[in-house]
Amino acid sequence: MGGMDAHNNVYIVLSRSNTILSQAIHLIKGDKYTHAALSLDRDLKHMFSFGRRWTYNPFVGCFRRENLNEGIYKSHVYLPGTVIQVPVSPEQYESVTHHIDNFMLDSVDYGYNYWGLFVNLFGNPFGGPLEDNERFFCSEFVYYVLNGSGVCDLGLHRGFIRPQDLLRLNGKIIFEGNLMKYHCNPMRVTAIET
Repeated sequence: MGGMDAHNNVYIVLSRSNTILSQAIHLIKGDKYTHAALSLDRDLKHMFSFGRRWTYNPFVGCFRRENLNEGIYKSHVYLPGTVIQVPVSPEQYESVTHHIDNFMLDSVDYGYNYWGLFVNLFGNPFGGPLEDNERFFCSEFVYYVLNGSGVCDLGLHRGFIRPQDLLRLNGKIIFEGNLMKYHCNPMRVTAIET
């Protein structure tokens, strides 16, 4: 999977699209961000998450590689977002890439955790969060990989993690603003874009 990031970092990309589901979550929870993806590189070429299999069909979700120039992202002129740089050890970086490699190798076995997302938003009338190691929603996946690699522990069950919670990671916000204007080069990342 991709080359080692020169500074041993991974990147969390938080966004809020203009889809009905994203806007509904924003209204229900008041969260600034409603989607999370994990990137292995600062230019966000290797970004991974759980989301729509097909751009215009919100009912079939899966594990997927994401790109700011494709899919749902591409349909936006303005996409509110944040990129968080999270420092990791070489061993943690290797573990993160190993987790992602496993998801990619077995991608047909993974589905979107719709019921888990419902429980995350509204609670479970039958008890605590639901856990299914073959179904994930976006922030659940990001946290599962980071927590399983020893990068973080936010003190929450993975089924209760929302994109907004990932702002609490031990990292540095290197970009905030319109993700469609995110540009990166080896020497500089736009710190804050308005």
